[in-house]
Amino acid sequence: MNLEKNRKREDMLRCVLCANAPCDGACAKGVEPARQLRSVWFDNESSAAARLSAGNPCADCAAPCETACLRSGEVPIRRILSFLAEEVRPRLDIPAPQDETALQTEICGIPLENPFLLSSSVVASTYDMCARAFEAGWAGAAFKTICAFDIHEASPRFSAIHGANGGIVGFKNVEQLSDHSVPENMEIFRRLKKDYPSKRILASIMGRDDKEWEELARLCQENGADVIELNFSCPNMMEDGLGSDIGQVPSLVERFTAAARRGATIPILAKLTPNVDRMSPAAEAAQRGGADGIAAINTIKSLMDVNPYTYVSSPAVNGKSAVGGYSGAAVKPIALRFIAELGKNPALRGMHISGMGGVETWRDAVEFLLLGAGSVQVTTAVMQYGYRIIDDLKAGLNYYLHEKGFCSAKDAVGLALGSVSDTTDVLERDSIVYPKFQRQTCIGCGRCEISCADGGHQAIRLDGNRRPVLDPKKCVGCHLCVLVCPTRSILSSGKRVAK
Repeated sequence: MNLEKNRKREDMLRCVLCANAPCDGACAKGVEPARQLRSVWFDNESSAAARLSAGNPCADCAAPCETACLRSGEVPIRRILSFLAEEVRPRLDIPAPQDETALQTEICGIPLENPFLLSSSVVASTYDMCARAFEAGWAGAAFKTICAFDIHEASPRFSAIHGANGGIVGFKNVEQLSDHSVPENMEIFRRLKKDYPSKRILASIMGRDDKEWEELARLCQENGADVIELNFSCPNMMEDGLGSDIGQVPSLVERFTAAARRGATIPILAKLTPNVDRMSPAAEAAQRGGADGIAAINTIKSLMDVNPYTYVSSPAVNGKSAVGGYSGAAVKPIALRFIAELGKNPALRGMHISGMGGVETWRDAVEFLLLGAGSVQVTTAVMQYGYRIIDDLKAGLNYYLHEKGFCSAKDAVGLALGSVSDTTDVLERDSIVYPKFQRQTCIGCGRCEISCADGGHQAIRLDGNRRPVLDPKKCVGCHLCVLVCPTRSILSSGKRVAK
């Protein structure tokens, strides 16, 4: 089943996830192919299959959706939707949930309709943007960081590393804070709270001294913010002593958290930098200063794409570049490492953790919850795919919670922490799990043989039919072959034996 799911995901590599997709307009059966395709893309096949009507609505269809596709003939829409109807739906454990009450959670005691928030960035920087996000279904937004000093941005300010399918794997920005004045941003808060009273506004702020931290916190509370988020982590500031310069010094984190606490009584989150060895010292300092929770991670200091002809890194601004913040799917493992560190720290027990860093799918979000996050923030995926990703984030998480028998998203928080160790000394080393070969799907490419020979332990050879043969006397169970197989015909579920 997982192999087939991966193949259907690969069938979509030519799909561009259109806005106002022509395939929808061509469908006379109400299948909403564009929505279904997005669900497959975002690893949400179960919810997509559960939405389909009985039978296979595409079985006797001439597939006008494929003709209407902007890449006509390149995306096998009918085959993908038939897979959902004929292969996925019969194997579903439960029907589609009828409501979203299981998604309800809270942030520092403040109710959230679901765990998903926009993180502080360009995606939450105006009234119109936040309003459209709220209408789409996001529970709240951490507004782009408010400050009392002038912001002058560079152009261009973004660059990216793309994967084989053209999607963004890693994203770099040199963007700073909100370029609206404090009064302008306070007016936006008042409008949002008036028009969307059930949505949550997280007011991200940054001050230059104790007085500014205190005053900004006070103003944000007075104008409708539900939570204050202290930006101790932006890596892109022009002036020294701001952003991540603070987050790397626990005494400053404590000092400025205390200053903000003097200005506000609503919950305070300290947004901490990942540009440290351990995050706990700064998190504990924030707690001493009066913070109710931690937000993590912000972007990671980076350089990327050095042009071999101009010798300038990207984004290039009039022949110069600079260290900037790295985000996107590539940073998720680093983010999860810090979330687990915070979640396992007994000194931080009871503090809310708002996790972020590489979240694109509901599965990504579940990983953050399982390692201790109580809410999840998203930016880079929204920049790439739009606010509409909330549909699959909610639907996928809701289906998972019902499938597991959880009553609330809170039931999943921290469940994986017991399996995580800071060191590898806890790992059992007296047995081997041999890889399992699926010969019916193997095409005989020999990638496993090459990788095992040149990067492993020379335990695989191809037979006369170009099928892999394993030498158990040489295999150490590293599973490199599992990872490199282009058809995913090698599994990790083989037999475990004593060494």
